[in-house]
Amino acid sequence: MRGRPASPLGRAEPRRRREPGGGAGRKQAAAREQRRRTGGEPSPAPPGAAGPPAEPRGPDVEGVAAASRTACEGCAAHCPAPPDRPRLDSRCATAGPAAVPAALSPGCRARGAAPGTVMWTPTEEEKYGVVICSFRGSVPQGLVLEIGETVQILEKCEGWYRGVSTKKPNVKGIFPANYIHLKKAIVSNRGQYETVVPLEDSIVTEVTATLQEWASLWKQLYVKHKVDLFYKLRHVMNELIDLRRQLLSGHLTQDQVREVKRHITVRLDWGNEHLGLDLVPRKDFEVVDSDQISVSDLYKMHLSSRQSVQQSTSQVDTMRPRHGETCRMPVPHHFFLSLKSFTYNTIGEDTDVFFSLYDMREGKQISERFLVRLNKNGGPRNPEKIERMCALFTDLSSKDMKRDLYIVAHVIRIGRMLLNDSKKGPPHLHYRRPYGCAVLSILDVLQSLTEVKEEKDFVLKVYTCNNESEWSQIHENIIRKSSAKYSAPSASHGLIISLQLLRGDMEQIRRENPMIFNRGLAITRKLGFPDVIMPGDIRNDLYLTLEKGDFERGGKSVQKNIEVTMYVLYADGEILKDCISLGSGEPNRSSYHSFVLYHSNSPRWGEIIKLPIPIDRFRGSHLRFEFRHCSTKDKGEKKLFGFAFSPLMRDDGTTLSDDIHELYVYKCDENSTFNNHALYLGLPCCKEDYNGCPNIPSSLIFQRSTKESFFISTQLSSTKLTQNVDLLALLKWKAFPDRIMDVLGRLRHVSGEEIVKFLQDILDTLFVILDDNTEKYGLLVFQSLVFIINLLRDIKYFHFRPVMDTYIQKHFAGALAYKELIRCLKWYMDCSAELIRQDHIQEAMRALEYLFKFIVQSRILYSRATCGMEEEQFRSSIQELFQSIRFVLSLDSRNSETLLFTQAALLNSFPTIFDELLQMFTVQEVAEFVRGTLGSMPSTVHIGQSMDVVKLQSIARTVDSRLFSFSESRRILLPVVLHHIHLHLRQQKELLICSGILGSIFSIVKTSSLEADVMEEVEMMVESLLDVLLQTLLTIMSKSHAQEAGEYVSCLLSLLRQMCDTHFQHLLDNFQSKDELKEFLLKIFCVFRNLMKMSVFPRDWMVMRLLTSNIIVTTVQYLSSALHKNFTETDFDFKVWNSYFSLAVLFINQPSLQLEIITSVKRKKILDKYGDMRVMMAYELFSMWQNLGEHKIHFIPGMIGPFLGVTLVPQPEVRNIMIPIFHDMMDWEQRKNGNFKQVEAELIDKLDSMVSEGKGDESYRELFSLLLLEKVEQETWRETGISFVTSVTRLMERLLDYRDCMKGEETENKKIGCTVNLMNFYKSEINKEEMYIRYIHKLCDMHLQAENYTEAAFTLLLYCELLQWEDRPLREFLHYPSQTEWQRKEGLCRKIIHYFNKGKSWEFGIPLCRELACQYESLYDYQSLSWIRKMEASYYDNIMEQQRLEPEFFRVGFYGRKFPFFLRNKEYVCRGHDYERLEAFQQRMLSEFPQAVAMQHPNHPDDAILQCDAQYLQIYAVTPIPDYVDVLQMDRVPDRVKSFYRVNNVRKFRYDRPFHKGPKDKENEFKSLWIERTTLTLTHSLPGISRWFEVERRELVEVSPLENAIQVVENKNQELRSLISQYQHKQVHGNINLLSMCLNGVIDAAVNGGIARYQEAFFDKDYINKHPGDAEKITQLKELMQEQVHVLGVGLAVHEKFVHPEMRPLHKKLIDQFQMMRASLYHEFPGLDKLSPACSGTSTPRGNVLASHSPMSPESIKMTHRHSPMNLMGTGRHSSSSLSSHASSEAGNMVMLGDGSMGDAPEDLYHHMQLAYPNPRYQGSVTNVSVLSSSQASPSSSSLSSTHSAPSQMITSAPSSARGSPSLPDKYRHAREMMLLLPTYRDRPSSAMYPAAILENGQPPNFQRALFQQVVGACKPCSDPNLSVAEKVSSPPYPSLPNKPPVRSGRQQLYAVRQCQQRRVLLE
Repeated sequence: MRGRPASPLGRAEPRRRREPGGGAGRKQAAAREQRRRTGGEPSPAPPGAAGPPAEPRGPDVEGVAAASRTACEGCAAHCPAPPDRPRLDSRCATAGPAAVPAALSPGCRARGAAPGTVMWTPTEEEKYGVVICSFRGSVPQGLVLEIGETVQILEKCEGWYRGVSTKKPNVKGIFPANYIHLKKAIVSNRGQYETVVPLEDSIVTEVTATLQEWASLWKQLYVKHKVDLFYKLRHVMNELIDLRRQLLSGHLTQDQVREVKRHITVRLDWGNEHLGLDLVPRKDFEVVDSDQISVSDLYKMHLSSRQSVQQSTSQVDTMRPRHGETCRMPVPHHFFLSLKSFTYNTIGEDTDVFFSLYDMREGKQISERFLVRLNKNGGPRNPEKIERMCALFTDLSSKDMKRDLYIVAHVIRIGRMLLNDSKKGPPHLHYRRPYGCAVLSILDVLQSLTEVKEEKDFVLKVYTCNNESEWSQIHENIIRKSSAKYSAPSASHGLIISLQLLRGDMEQIRRENPMIFNRGLAITRKLGFPDVIMPGDIRNDLYLTLEKGDFERGGKSVQKNIEVTMYVLYADGEILKDCISLGSGEPNRSSYHSFVLYHSNSPRWGEIIKLPIPIDRFRGSHLRFEFRHCSTKDKGEKKLFGFAFSPLMRDDGTTLSDDIHELYVYKCDENSTFNNHALYLGLPCCKEDYNGCPNIPSSLIFQRSTKESFFISTQLSSTKLTQNVDLLALLKWKAFPDRIMDVLGRLRHVSGEEIVKFLQDILDTLFVILDDNTEKYGLLVFQSLVFIINLLRDIKYFHFRPVMDTYIQKHFAGALAYKELIRCLKWYMDCSAELIRQDHIQEAMRALEYLFKFIVQSRILYSRATCGMEEEQFRSSIQELFQSIRFVLSLDSRNSETLLFTQAALLNSFPTIFDELLQMFTVQEVAEFVRGTLGSMPSTVHIGQSMDVVKLQSIARTVDSRLFSFSESRRILLPVVLHHIHLHLRQQKELLICSGILGSIFSIVKTSSLEADVMEEVEMMVESLLDVLLQTLLTIMSKSHAQEAGEYVSCLLSLLRQMCDTHFQHLLDNFQSKDELKEFLLKIFCVFRNLMKMSVFPRDWMVMRLLTSNIIVTTVQYLSSALHKNFTETDFDFKVWNSYFSLAVLFINQPSLQLEIITSVKRKKILDKYGDMRVMMAYELFSMWQNLGEHKIHFIPGMIGPFLGVTLVPQPEVRNIMIPIFHDMMDWEQRKNGNFKQVEAELIDKLDSMVSEGKGDESYRELFSLLLLEKVEQETWRETGISFVTSVTRLMERLLDYRDCMKGEETENKKIGCTVNLMNFYKSEINKEEMYIRYIHKLCDMHLQAENYTEAAFTLLLYCELLQWEDRPLREFLHYPSQTEWQRKEGLCRKIIHYFNKGKSWEFGIPLCRELACQYESLYDYQSLSWIRKMEASYYDNIMEQQRLEPEFFRVGFYGRKFPFFLRNKEYVCRGHDYERLEAFQQRMLSEFPQAVAMQHPNHPDDAILQCDAQYLQIYAVTPIPDYVDVLQMDRVPDRVKSFYRVNNVRKFRYDRPFHKGPKDKENEFKSLWIERTTLTLTHSLPGISRWFEVERRELVEVSPLENAIQVVENKNQELRSLISQYQHKQVHGNINLLSMCLNGVIDAAVNGGIARYQEAFFDKDYINKHPGDAEKITQLKELMQEQVHVLGVGLAVHEKFVHPEMRPLHKKLIDQFQMMRASLYHEFPGLDKLSPACSGTSTPRGNVLASHSPMSPESIKMTHRHSPMNLMGTGRHSSSSLSSHASSEAGNMVMLGDGSMGDAPEDLYHHMQLAYPNPRYQGSVTNVSVLSSSQASPSSSSLSSTHSAPSQMITSAPSSARGSPSLPDKYRHAREMMLLLPTYRDRPSSAMYPAAILENGQPPNFQRALFQQVVGACKPCSDPNLSVAEKVSSPPYPSLPNKPPVRSGRQQLYAVRQCQQRRVLLE
């Protein structure tokens, strides 16, 4: 034990098993220890501490799904068990926790405990926790807990807690304290009923609850094969767990928390939608409380949440934008570019790579250049730049993203003049030389960049220019793919870059991608300003482009290599340092050297240089360009030959214009000095400059080269400098005061960019001008101010509005400006009625907001400066201004479009001035201003539609303004607002805007609901809006406008929710008449009904639906009293009451209120908040029903169906309330009519449809019967009442069974049987013809689906028989149109005939053909008559020509209470499918009833089985007893015809069971072998409307051994006669195997002792003396034997005639055996030779033996025929399991292999083998018998006839290898060969039980699973249902032991049969 840590119990911890992997286990332990130290897991209890860390038996830690782990904190969420929980070794049975503290009950604590008893104490802090390890609760009072559950802790005691799980709050128990992770919680109502709420972020709680809900649904996805969603959801769940952990970590910034919450909500909403769960309304990522907001706001939040889910937006906008809010700012785009590598092999020099964005359509570069400097090895020249070669191309607009943009990379090498020529230039001189270019289309990669949202790599192939003179256009040539102008030097040349597309402003980009900015990111800006100019964006950049130059050759033979050097010089000649930037990413420099184009006097550079010159150095600075020729000679000199210059600013103070400038080139040389820059600055730099100073002396030191020129272009991006002359003139207006009028007029032509750059300066200037001369400049300044204000309304400059606001608040100083501004504004207003052009007026109206800001701020400044002087004048001027505003709005604008625009502009701007007015006036004063203004607008009738919209938008913005939030102003403004809305709603105009206004009003009222003024406001809205809202909703709902309906429903619900008792009382009291009240009630009830019927709110808006239901039920409770009070007695109104009842019924049946189908957690939340609203409405409904009194009769039977639907709701309390109403209805109808037929009829009709829809259950049936019987018992009409209730209860029983069968995967047979049962109930018990007919068609459809065409025809015939051949008109019904009864019956007959034809039941179709023919003939419809006669004729042809299979029949018993009602404890006979054998049938039945158990005995079950809660099946085959005996007795009737009548129209069936009566005769057991024959009579004949019918009656008789022998011999004789007759009349063609086989079976069995056994048994004198009454039967048996000899003789004669020459040896053998048979019978029947003298073996030669046996004539057959029903069973039948065209003649010898084995055969087996084969020559030898099947022999198998020879058998089989196959002696081998050669026929068994056994003293023998089958014997075609195809063997006609073949499979034997038939080889 040393070294092992002590367990928390104070004992040493048991030794743990060695974890697999050795070191891995130690690593896991170390990881657990580390997590424990960091707080991720609970620390182990100290040694000796009491506490139960483990359960007594040490359960293994269970695996927990990801969703279940979510409730665990931190790393503990993934830890399968706390580290202090010992894992007990299975060998340590006694290990476990210390004694559990006494779990004292509260009573024990109250009474006090004995000294030393441990006490439980209530917890103070430990109130809430999460289970971090599962606990099985295997201690006394232990609480079973699963990992992830939450618990509420009540008490604690020594390491144990006592409490409840939040999943099961009613179950208390104890659990270990160290299994719980404690969490902080808020406890309210401390004590017994305290509530605990965890103190954590609500979104964390939501994630936990949601994941637990998803867990079970997630597993179901896998079960339902929704694998794709399964894996997606798993990924989302893992993401949520990780995001939840991040939130709980507490290490996130506020922005990060917000972002995490956004990700969480998006995933939660996605998962809820895909799982079909409820939509969660949110505001700022938090779940909203529906009680705290208005219904309108809740509706908007639902819409917003829905849109966020559908669009997967990046942010959940919980509220729709308010009216008047500006559109969203454009989101800038940015490209992050990173150069990964430049792969090249051939340059070997340093390179500069310039990246830029190029617009191919405009043919210009739109961004700065990003420069990367690489060394000759391809790495960064600066080692610090490794992994930092990246840039961010910023400020691309959405418009830019649609341009044809390319990323262009120019590669400039730095080295020798010529790359491959070392002679050109000295090695120490390096030139910038063009090398190559690469491009990448942005449009081609934009889609992939948008999808991946991360860096993606691209390879840019570098191409070189074929001609350096075209270098400036190389990128264009590559884009255009002008391949002749560029080439790829090598496939290895390429730039590998990564790109990423980012969106948002720079602050957002920095916040979301901090790692990018940590990599030395180069910000690469757009040339010029972005679309949105930010106020703080200060720039002063001049972009210069070296365009081109044209230079002289200068006397040289070759062209020059020209390099341009540029400097920026200040006014004093100083070169400015670091004012030149070749590209972002590299430091600025003081000089610039262009790249050199080899031998080019007209170089084209096209290189952009950025000049970031300080603003204070800009004025006076100039640029100097020096031109040098770079020689390639050895010295490599750079010779100066010229220069050019350009100042940066003009003399007028403007900067160099954005244009191409041609600069003069002045000659100079290396000796020239530039020290005195004044020498050249006085010269003209360009043509414009030259025109300004024409007289330039020619003696200057620098002479201009007139033939040379140099071109540059410039672009200024500056917020401090301007190129606009007019703007400079304005800012310096004092210098030119006479031009001020012109300057102010031209201000509007200045570009917006220039104005916003100098906004504050311009505004200061304007107001100074205004103060300088108000009268002269006032109007111009006003117009300029309006222009600037409206400029800021442009989206590009919208961000400068805060700059304007700041200016007004802090910098504006125009204290006198307000007077002029008010005057100008009023003048504009007053002129609006006169002027035709009103553009300037409309602009002033649009600028109203900022004009008032200036006015108010100016007045404040003035008032502050003068201590409030001229206050009255100011107020007066404002009032006059508002009068002008009202005047403008009151003008009729219908005929003036300009005036219309002016009014619209005024109304749009009007709400923006309220906040400014509130600074100077009280709330009431401002509200009065606004009310007067809004009231001045004409009504909606007198203005156009466009003005309507503007007016409502202005009202909407007024409602959304701060002014409306004051209750004082609402009291003033609300009437006028409601007035306008009322007018619009009345005329159904602009409904969406009106609904938005109402929503805002209700939202404000809801937030102010604590104020007393709200009562008055709600009263106002009720009076003005309620009625028109209802009318509007009815109109909208009739048009099915979902969105508008949702808006107005939320408005109506908001209003109703705000109404209290007083409001409802006032509402109801204010109606002038009952007609008005009635109209109102009908409207509101109709709206409520439509609300529940229409899908106004989607299914997953559960919060909205529940709140709606709560408001409706509350409203109905208020209105029901008015209904009862006003419309009950003399003023009863059926329409209102009916509307009320319909509403209540719809309400209770709402899907959203069916709490039984939702999870328990959600159900508890709903019940806690609202209760069960169905119960509330049910009580209200019942109360109102009771108030009806005698008027109840008006709702019978109309409300029976709706009330029945309510009672079927699976809520016990609702059922208890509502079911007694049916008794009330019965009572009232009984009073009125003396019966309750209407209630009965309606209840039955509705019950059928509702139960079939899935409503109702067994408990409802019981409750319905119990409650109504209890009520009915007390009535005088209780007998009829009880009968009715009983009938309905029984109907429900059947309907529930029918529904259970129809749903799910039930089989067709069960559905059909259930339908038949229900259909018969409707017909026979309650006589509901219409329902009966409906189920007829349902049953027919099922039969057609199952391809039971005969049954479908019989089913449809039921309806046909209800119709008559009359011309009575019939209404449209089901799928039948309106037609006469004759037409419908005709159509039905034709359809039935068609189905009989498809089912090959032509005999059933022929009578219908005749019936139709009779009708056609009576109507002289010869065309139809011809058709039907041809149809009838074709049926006759089909009967004679087409092969039909005979079905098998099976008796099935269904025992036990678990079966459906229609099957329970009943027995049926079923008509099997084609080819279906007993084992297949049983397997089918067991698959239909998978819970059933197959009974292993044929005895009738006892009561224990009948009443048990289980399912037992008893199945065995039965033999049909045909009704058409006459047909079967006719000799000339073809066998095809007889075959039909043997198995059709059969109502009786039988099966035989052998048993011994009295002592057995060991020598001849046939003396005591009796047959128990059971005859079953069905309710209907088969076939019929079903494939099975119930057994109506069973009869049991016992057949004596003698009677059985008579029947066997008689059947065999009939079989022989029939077969011989067929050969005589040539009905059987081809080989005579059947006849050979039959003759051989009878003759050989007789010779071997078969008949002798019967002789020995029944002709013995002892038997005759003991049974004197059997003398006649013995005589009959003798006659039958004599007759058989005669028939055999005739058969041999026919065989002689048709036998094949190869089969002659067989015929000879048969003759010999026949003689032996006659000889054995000679002594018993002395007259036998007289009957057939030719058969004497002694007197007649063999060749003439058959000569005397002439073919049997029909008369001779009749003479020998025994007219007995049993004879009919022996006739040949074609089997449904036959495998040949001759009805299974080849399958007759097939054997089934049972599962018995011949090893160690018991003694009983030997005795029964003797019993089955009583030939004495085989007694004592069992080696010649093969056990072929696991069943036992029936008496038929040991009788003379094969008709009853099929033994019953078990279903199971085993392979043949499992059985013994004893070899036969050679002398009997021919029998085996002949059996395979000559397949026999076999008839139906009479003892076909499943399983059957020969009883011995009443007990079954031990060998029930052995079957001894006789193989050789002549048979008719067999269809033994108890045998498979491989089991059919021919049984001998006599009780002898035949030769047995070796056991073979069915396929082997078929193969052998076919071989023998082909070869015709006789085997002896």
